[in-house]
Amino acid sequence: MSTSTTVVGSDEKLFFDKDGHLEFAPDDPENPKNYSFRRKCYITAIAISLVMNATFSSSAPSGSFQGVSDDLHVSVEAAGLITTLFLLGYCAGPLFWAPLSEFYGRRWIFYISFTLYLAFGFLCAFTPNFAGLLAGRFLTGVVASAALTNAPGILADIWGPIERGNAMILFATMTFVGPALGPVVSGFLQLKETWRWTFYVLLWMAGATELLLITLPETLPMIVLRNKARRVRKMPGKESVKAPVEASDRSLGGIFKVALTRPWRLLIDPISFCVAIYYAVVYTLLYMLFSIYPIVFQQKRGWNAGVGELPLIGTVIGACLGGLGLFINSQIDQKRATRKCEPVPEDRLPGAMVGGVLFAVTIFWFAWTAEYNSVHWAVPTVAGTFLATSILLIFVVFINYIIDSYLMYAASAVAANTVLRSACAAASPLFTQYMFDALGVGGAGSLIGGVGVLLMPIPFVFYKYGAAIRARSRFAPTVETRHLPADGKAGGTSE
Repeated sequence: MSTSTTVVGSDEKLFFDKDGHLEFAPDDPENPKNYSFRRKCYITAIAISLVMNATFSSSAPSGSFQGVSDDLHVSVEAAGLITTLFLLGYCAGPLFWAPLSEFYGRRWIFYISFTLYLAFGFLCAFTPNFAGLLAGRFLTGVVASAALTNAPGILADIWGPIERGNAMILFATMTFVGPALGPVVSGFLQLKETWRWTFYVLLWMAGATELLLITLPETLPMIVLRNKARRVRKMPGKESVKAPVEASDRSLGGIFKVALTRPWRLLIDPISFCVAIYYAVVYTLLYMLFSIYPIVFQQKRGWNAGVGELPLIGTVIGACLGGLGLFINSQIDQKRATRKCEPVPEDRLPGAMVGGVLFAVTIFWFAWTAEYNSVHWAVPTVAGTFLATSILLIFVVFINYIIDSYLMYAASAVAANTVLRSACAAASPLFTQYMFDALGVGGAGSLIGGVGVLLMPIPFVFYKYGAAIRARSRFAPTVETRHLPADGKAGGTSE
């Protein structure tokens, strides 16, 4: 445990750790975790707005594929590449922006990436040909992925463990709300305007967010300390003061080497691998929905491009319901102050158990009620609502389970999962229409539901055997025992 020594400066007291490096003083106002509640909420709002830009942009053009097809003289299937290439750009995020953020800090990476996002947005909106649109969409996907990669880092920088959990629920909810609202907006725009208006809306959103981004402070603690040390060194007699990061021998090349190799080694670890497969299925289905809903409500029921996307609002409600459920559950857990054992990662899994069962059930419910036009439209819409709830539960619970299981390797584990799920989801616009044409809504939905049934036992298996699996892992650093003896003494061991 580090110790502190107080040195009196000209205007402030400086605190140093046992190695003589500058550290935050108790209640230091420069420590991001000591920001006022109002300031933390403001920074969180900026981070969430960045995420909304990225996720809304990912799916927004899917409501105007027909307009792109007619104007740029390509097939509707080729127009689906607009979404595919954007999601392929997502794959670069965890492997590129995360190391840069770790080395240079959060703020400048957000400044650079989001300014590029705005610039490439102009390319998408005003391109004269399809090739330019595809290039613009891939590049916007690459730079927009910085928000999804680094926004959770900002939340971890400013909030404590309990509050961070609630902030992460909000973050995860927005990753579903954004994609669901995108096709609704673009669908109505296509009725009265051209497909380019979808990108005009994206530019307006990005422009407003860019103004907010200017006010974002640096929140990565080691960079904040480095900046403070640089300021202190200007004081007489303090020329030797250094922050811990300045005394380390880390290099950008070394950080990239770890970022580009460790995720793939972690991906084959049993827990990470199973969660990655589950994530790939549910995330792919999420983006398939933006093709499935037009099939169900436009092609089968004859609704127009705007009204036919409105049932997607049900998925927004479902995501909010899932987030509310997780928030209530976290509040209940916080009140259990008399527990006789330390929490273990498997304590998070009941939410995924509920989500896994609900996921399989609601897919069959949606598929076979959407198959027949005689069934009222509200029935598959309600099914889609609870399907979104299940996806959110699976998403949030498992990402927290990964973080708790791998601790210092969590970033690499999450990166591997993010790349795999984005790569799978990227293919969804290319095959969904063909799949549902060949099998029908009921048959294609049943195929997906069957996969959901096969994956459903995963959280139950981890709940029972997760500690034993982690004990055999090279990357999970701790082993806990769920049930303690009657005297309350821990029976687990640490590696």
